[in-house]
Amino acid sequence: MADQGLIQATACAIVEQLNSGDVTPLDLLDALQARIAEVDGEVNALPTLCFDRARAHAKELMKKPAGQRGLLAGLPVPIKDLTAVAGVLTTQGSPIYKDAVPARSDLLVEHLETNGAVIYAKSNTPEFGAGANTFNEVFGATRNPWDLSRSAAGSSGGAAAALATGTAWLAHGTDMGGSLRNPASFCGVVGMRPSIGRVAHTPVSQIDRNITVHGPMARNVEDLALLLDAMSGEHPADPLSLPSLPFSFQSAARSGKGPSRVAYSPDLGITPVDPEVAAITQKAAARFAEAGAIVEQAHPDLREAHECFHVLRAFDFALTKAALLRSKRDMLKPEVIWNIEEGLKLTVEQLERAEAQRVAMTARTIEFFKTYDLLLTPATIVAPFPVENRYVAECAGKKFDNYVEWLAIVYAITLVCCPALSLPCGFTATGLPVGLQMVAAPRGEAQLLAGARVLEDILGVRGTTPIDPRPPP
Repeated sequence: MADQGLIQATACAIVEQLNSGDVTPLDLLDALQARIAEVDGEVNALPTLCFDRARAHAKELMKKPAGQRGLLAGLPVPIKDLTAVAGVLTTQGSPIYKDAVPARSDLLVEHLETNGAVIYAKSNTPEFGAGANTFNEVFGATRNPWDLSRSAAGSSGGAAAALATGTAWLAHGTDMGGSLRNPASFCGVVGMRPSIGRVAHTPVSQIDRNITVHGPMARNVEDLALLLDAMSGEHPADPLSLPSLPFSFQSAARSGKGPSRVAYSPDLGITPVDPEVAAITQKAAARFAEAGAIVEQAHPDLREAHECFHVLRAFDFALTKAALLRSKRDMLKPEVIWNIEEGLKLTVEQLERAEAQRVAMTARTIEFFKTYDLLLTPATIVAPFPVENRYVAECAGKKFDNYVEWLAIVYAITLVCCPALSLPCGFTATGLPVGLQMVAAPRGEAQLLAGARVLEDILGVRGTTPIDPRPPP
């Protein structure tokens, strides 16, 4: 049996115990290994384990005095299966890489390990992170622990499900079109897309590739801020990376400084939304008034988001995956083939238009944040859907043109370069989690985390996870 006291504890509390010497990294790995044996067979969040590597690293860390082992002090962290970990199977959710074992870790992983993280598992992801439902032909589907018949969303679905079931205290993810925010919403945890450059990583295919970023996931806002602190900082191998700030994100989260004026939008003017999800998120947003904030309904003008994202996403797939289409087409899933082919068809004029649209939307959004401290929306437009559905085909009577259009409420925020997170804010009538997307101006992570912690306290949602996996009602 796993040590329930450790499994239920917050990451911040665990780090305190590590620094005081009350627990060791090896104790934590033992607790996780037992918990994974108990619950992960039902959810399939962490299909690749590397406990031998983790224990070897933990023993090296323990040679240092307690309190001198980095910010995370030996806390175990899983890495999303898109990101290389030296000596560990890294499949990217694709049959093409089902046996791939990289010789070197991504610099993000090296940075985390320098800061005291112990890597013990890879979290499940859809093939190449394409799609907001975590399934692939290598490991199968990750299921939502709140209802095992439902999707955990994606593409950081394995990370979110691990947090929700207590097989992780903190988790790494990536986000292009909501891949940190959607699974956090579906699984009742917190997931954050930071600003461009906040988290350094190894450049792949393009130095200035920036619609995808790496970011933290956790069970609560303070733990999320802790992992963001451990992830952040500039690195010469990532020319876009930002230097660390003179204060910690954890201190910002703990500041108690709420926003003065916030805007809520159920749809950003660009997407349908399930009425129950809209009602739950609007009710949660309105509670900022209890902290003295003015709450109004408003949003920046993001009308070009669909066209802009479709073009820039397709271009990204062409840059990163065209060689695979030429050599391994029969091993790619249909959605990935479609994305690459859409990218290869693009003209320079389409790219010119999309980049101009992004510049215009970002300028309007920055102007919007001169009036409002935060923008609040649903993090996903539907509640968790059946895991067998590859994606959401329609919502509130609107049929979508492709498998990513239902994600507009998050990918619009990606385009305008803002940090954003999903905060648990309530449950549907059938007991499924709903997340509130919270957005700040570019590089406004501190204000975002402070506001999220204030609202988390008001809503009383902290501590609802971890849970044991639940069968369908």
